[in-house]
Formats: sequence, structure tokens, C-alpha cells
Amino acid sequence: MQTQNDPSAAASGRAVRMDSFGGPENLDVRKVLEPQAGPGQVRVRVTAAGLNPMDWFMTADADTAARFGLMLPAGFGTDYAGVIDQIGDGASGFAIGDRVFGGALSRAVSDFVVVDSSGKTAANEAHHTPDGVDDRTAATLTIAGRTASAALDAVSPGPDDTILIGGAGGGVGVFAVQLARIAGARVIGTGSATSADHLRDLGAEPVTYGDGLAERVRALAPDGITAAIDLHGTDTVDVARQLDVPDSRICTIAAQVEGVVAANGANAAPGALEEIARLVAEGRLRVPVAATFPIDQIQAAVELQAGRHVKGKVVIDL
Repeated sequence: MQTQNDPSAAASGRAVRMDSFGGPENLDVRKVLEPQAGPGQVRVRVTAAGLNPMDWFMTADADTAARFGLMLPAGFGTDYAGVIDQIGDGASGFAIGDRVFGGALSRAVSDFVVVDSSGKTAANEAHHTPDGVDDRTAATLTIAGRTASAALDAVSPGPDDTILIGGAGGGVGVFAVQLARIAGARVIGTGSATSADHLRDLGAEPVTYGDGLAERVRALAPDGITAAIDLHGTDTVDVARQLDVPDSRICTIAAQVEGVVAANGANAAPGALEEIARLVAEGRLRVPVAATFPIDQIQAAVELQAGRHVKGKVVIDL
């Protein structure tokens, strides 16, 4: 084992823990023993952890947590970025001091995470952070980036398309809008009236969600829309069907609708995450970080993120 620390020492670090599933009031910051990298694993000294709706959805109740294999006491958060400080026997592809980012299922908000070096399992992985991508940004990429990529692949937008993206200003929407624009599509994005400038900055033409959405979209795109992605529920699906978009070119991420593809990060194509990181490094895709919090303000951070009105991503600094 290669290490910057003495693995025989009973050192401790901070980690967010839950003794019971439920809301953010159950989140607590504790001192825990530092994990050690086993065979084929690397340990990462985490510098930033990005929050996602998936984090609080998984830990909202015992039945949902069980579906994801979570047990009490549970950790929290999945997206992370940091620096490798320990390498287990047989682990390859990394060196101590390498900057990395990736996923550590429901345990990322912690001073240290241990993940497999192979990167074959989503949410138990490390990827090299490209030069030009800071750690806060890298910590936002894994879940939202993969989910957006999978959703875009489901509808395959191109230069001849006008795509309607529902919930375009949220964490996944930040990526979906820009990836659709990079593919050459025209993007109409739904959001609140106060999110219009945010959506324009991403490259979308804003339209207010709610009653009358179909008519507002028709006014913006009299020649019709050709594809749609619903990042919030089913309202965008309903409107897309009203506007004669075939089910084969509609996708959801947060609801199941008969006849419509439901995408998630696990469906993303191999290399999708590395491609997104490359686009960020090249300045072709940017990730607005709406707010940052220290780890001891985890409850406030989750309350803000769970409100679903954040324009961009919420990140925990460690």
C-alpha cells in the first residue's frame, strides 16, 4: 500500500451521518475513523462534495434507502472531488497526489472516501480531474452530468431539432441545456419567471412553466418542437404530447410514463462523464455553482438544494 499517512494510526476525520432516515434535520457531522484503501482501491482526501436530489431522495425513508442498499448509520452525498492520498495493493491508473472526481454512493460528504480504482461501477469510482477544472466544479459533474447525457442520448437532438426541456434551470438542466446546444439543437427551457436570465445564460429560450405552457411554447416555436425532456415530473411530457411530439422522442428522469423512456445516470454511455469533464476544461460547458457551504452547515445546504429552486448546483466545502 502506498500512503501519505500511517495506516496503523487511529486517525479520524469528519463525515456526515444519519442515525435515522428522514429529512435534513437527521444529518449530523461526526468524527469517524479514517477509512483505509483495500486491494484495488484508492482513498481520496475530499475537498468538495456536490449535492443532488438523489441524495435526500435515497435517505428520505427506510424503504427507499433499502432499495439502494443503505443501512443505518448511513452517510450522505454521492458526488465528490479531491486528491488521492492512499493506494491499495493492486490498484492501478492513479498516483498519490492525483486530482480526481467521481461518485461514492451516499458517503461523499466526508473528509475521506475509498473507491474502486477500476471505475467500472458508477458511484464507486474515481476519474482524473482535467487541468482547468476546479474541485468545486468537478464535484458537481457525476450524477447530474451522467443523467443529462443519458437523457440527451434517449432523444438524440441535432441541428434540425427544437427541444423542450422541463426544469431546465436545475442541477441536471444546467447540463442538458448546454449539451443540447452543443449538439446544435434549439432549446426552449421551462422555469419560473425569475429564472429567465439564468436560462438565457445557459443558452435556452425561457418559457414559464404552469397552466398555458403549451400555448406559450407554440408562440415561441410556431413550427413545432421535435423532442422533449422532462427533468421534474410529467408536466413537460403532457405538453410535448399535446404538441404532437412522438413518445419515442420524449424522455423523463424523475417519473415513469408508459411509452416514454426513463433515463438515469446508470444508462449513460461509457466515457460520457470524461467527455463532460473535457467540455468543462475546454470552456464549452460551464456549471453555475449557486451556493457553497462548510460541512458543519450540511442541514442548511440540503434544505436549500431540496427546495428545487436553486439556479445551479450546491456544493459542500471540506
